[in-house]
Amino acid sequence: MKVTEIFEARKKEGKPVLSFEIFPPKKEEALKNIDATLERLCDLHPDFISVTFGAGGSAADNKTIEIAKKIKNVYHVEPIVHLTCLYYGKKEISEMLKYLEEAGVENILALRGDEKPDVSVKNDFRYASELVEYIKSHGNFHISGACYPETHLEAKDAVTDIHNLKKKVDAGASHLVSQLFFDNEFFYRFYEKTRIAGINVPVEAGIMPVTNKAQIERMVNTCGASLPEKFQKILRKYEDNKEALFDAGMAYAINQIVDLIANDVEGIHIYTMNKVKIADKICEGIKSLI
Repeated sequence: MKVTEIFEARKKEGKPVLSFEIFPPKKEEALKNIDATLERLCDLHPDFISVTFGAGGSAADNKTIEIAKKIKNVYHVEPIVHLTCLYYGKKEISEMLKYLEEAGVENILALRGDEKPDVSVKNDFRYASELVEYIKSHGNFHISGACYPETHLEAKDAVTDIHNLKKKVDAGASHLVSQLFFDNEFFYRFYEKTRIAGINVPVEAGIMPVTNKAQIERMVNTCGASLPEKFQKILRKYEDNKEALFDAGMAYAINQIVDLIANDVEGIHIYTMNKVKIADKICEGIKSLI
């Protein structure tokens, strides 16, 4: 099933879409144990699970694709495969698309990917919108894209960022997943701007619960999300108490989600960091809302 169909079905029910994000473990032993994580996540009945991009080798050797196949064929949940393009040419992307099609994977999250100072980029794709356009003309895939409630770090300004997002949607992206944020007002203002700009596809709110201070600070530096004062107070008060920080972080994330759902958000995308406990806690806290 394509993601657009999932959103349509949930809209008829008057409920938001709920999805998880996982990543391919880097260590081989952890990869062997991914089944336990997948089984427990799928027991929570997400509408789909996205799998971040694990670069390496041919399409047949790509961990992202292998995990996506397992999600679909073993656990019967729809996967979305992340696909980045900055370090891949058209030939390699075509190979991956062919493999995905043969595997029955219908949904792709098309991303540019982060620049790496020590790696040379390829020139076939410079922007995610170009990858979206290429995928659109090479198969019958549903294409999702990323968006940034607080503006992409590399964008000239917020207006330019929305303009570039419109290009992505016009090229064929039919669903957007937001970068993490900790102040819902940023999301609401951003969502209003998308509608004014004529972007009318579902926009899913990306939520990353706090598990430790160092991790969240690293993520904030990477994506540019700001930390509200009330959130910083939680970090300062509980940074040396791992269990208390976890509980406070879950409460904060649940409150965010409750507010988003009360304001008719179309979907909630939880960055699980492969931690089933996070997904368990959140789903328990919002079970009557979804």
